[in-house]
Amino acid sequence: MRDLNELRIEIDHIDSQLIQLFEKRMDIVKEVIEYKLSHDMPIYQSDRERIVLQKNLAKVENQELIQYASLFLENMMHISKSYQSD
Repeated sequence: MRDLNELRIEIDHIDSQLIQLFEKRMDIVKEVIEYKLSHDMPIYQSDRERIVLQKNLAKVENQELIQYASLFLENMMHISKSYQSD
C-alpha cells in the first residue's frame, strides 16, 4: 500500500493537468460560441451532446466508473453551455 502523502501528491499533479486541460477546453468553447453566433446557430445542440457523451463513455475502461464518467462529462458540457451563455 502506498503512502497517503504519495497518493495526495499524485492527485495534486493530476488536478493540475486537469486544470490546464479545462482552460484549453474553455478557450475552444469560446471559439465555438463565436462561430455559432456568427452563423446564427443555437448554443444548445442536444444531438451533439448525446454524441459527445456516447463517444467518450465508450472509452471508459473501468465500467464501475461509467456513471461517474457520465456525470463528469455532463457537468463539463453544462459548464461549457453556461460559459457560452455569458
